[in-house]
Amino acid sequence: MEKNLPPKLDSETLRQLATEQLVGIIMEQALAIEALKTRVIELEIVIEKLKASRDLDSTTSSKPPSGDILKKTENKQEENSEESETPKRKPGGQPGHPGKTRKGFGRVDRFEILRPQVCSCCGQRELFGEPIKIETQQVAQLVDRPIEILEYQRYSCICSQCGETQTADWSPEIVPGQDIGIRLQAFLGWINNYGHLPYEKQQELLWELGQIEIGVGTLVATNERIDSAVAQSIDQLKEWIKLTQPNIHADETPWVVKGVKEWLWIFANTDFALFHAADTRSRAELESILGSSYEGVLSSDDFSAYNGYPVKAQQKCQAHLRRHFKKLIKLPGLNNQEIGSAFISLIDEGFKHYALFQQTRNLDEFLSWASEFKQKVEGAIHFWIDKAGGEAGKLLRSLRNKAHQWWYFLDHPHIPPDNNLAERTLRLAVTKRKVSGGSRSMERFQDTANLLTVIQTCRRQGRSVIEFFDQAIKAMVNPYVQTPNLIPQI
Repeated sequence: MEKNLPPKLDSETLRQLATEQLVGIIMEQALAIEALKTRVIELEIVIEKLKASRDLDSTTSSKPPSGDILKKTENKQEENSEESETPKRKPGGQPGHPGKTRKGFGRVDRFEILRPQVCSCCGQRELFGEPIKIETQQVAQLVDRPIEILEYQRYSCICSQCGETQTADWSPEIVPGQDIGIRLQAFLGWINNYGHLPYEKQQELLWELGQIEIGVGTLVATNERIDSAVAQSIDQLKEWIKLTQPNIHADETPWVVKGVKEWLWIFANTDFALFHAADTRSRAELESILGSSYEGVLSSDDFSAYNGYPVKAQQKCQAHLRRHFKKLIKLPGLNNQEIGSAFISLIDEGFKHYALFQQTRNLDEFLSWASEFKQKVEGAIHFWIDKAGGEAGKLLRSLRNKAHQWWYFLDHPHIPPDNNLAERTLRLAVTKRKVSGGSRSMERFQDTANLLTVIQTCRRQGRSVIEFFDQAIKAMVNPYVQTPNLIPQI
């Protein structure tokens, strides 16, 4: 900028200049001032955008709620008089909630009889044997030694008839040559990939539960062994997903591998969750899992990889759209506040009626409302699109040009208007990423994706993750044991 400014002149020099030269200098300075004014305006706009970006949180962007605490004030806020008049929902069970009061555990493993030994009134130690009253209380208790050390002694014996030597089979509960039993390996796989317990803490846990010392290398090998055991189940699920599924939710999150940003994808529905470790965020990852096209409804956000991918239909996430408009309110621009407020109100109305439909299942009532609602949305877009600035105009054009993707649920209410299913499924992986810091190789990254697939799919299907790992390891060792299946049973 300095080289574009006119030269500095002192008063003595100016007195010696001709009139035409002075006019030229003034004109040059006027142009420089105009350029500086333009630059100041540009920088002010940039500063306002940076301020808005600085103030983004989980309600106005895709940032997680865990980061909101950094923006909280340490001073107690005074309650808004208008908000204080509205009664707040009390914590705990709400009116009408059926509750889940415990009525026992459904089984008793051991009884312990507690008898009085002495009379507290007279000190007599002889009490009648038959009780006049019995009170019971069931408790879940941690046994003294949850992990036992079991030595298998495999005998070889000589046949009394033919004289041949016969050796017994090893127990199906162990992997020959390994120090950790199959059941305990399955448990370690669970606490590692679902409990996010680092290897060092797993060592401490094993000491607390059984006073045994296990090396980190053994724990790493155990995790890799479990991944090998479930590989066939993962491959079967991948092939099954390529068949026509009515609706799949897709999303992706970054994952660090040796300091490089890679991507963890999720493809999920109510019955399954498939994690996919990838080195790109491109459409090629979609095609590797779903094929060159998908004959169902794809639920996702508005990321470019999903745009143009051949599908039967698409439902873009309304929750993301709401955050876009909430962010718009904080950005400087023509009518941004008014446009953001108007469309947030419309989106909230859509969520409200979708939730009402989920309760009543009254399709005719929902479709009747949806017909009027679509006209209201079209009218709002038509009213504001010519009055919008850059950011607002981009959002409104997307709503207009992709209306069939943003509002697909209005005609098909069996499809949710958001992508929360995929995002909630990814949350387990995000937590693990924060604890572990990522992976040291793409192979271990893929191991993590496979094990997360098993965990989240079993949870969706109401199955025990530890039982699945247990059976998978047994099937790897014993050809007579069937490999467990992740495909939902219809």
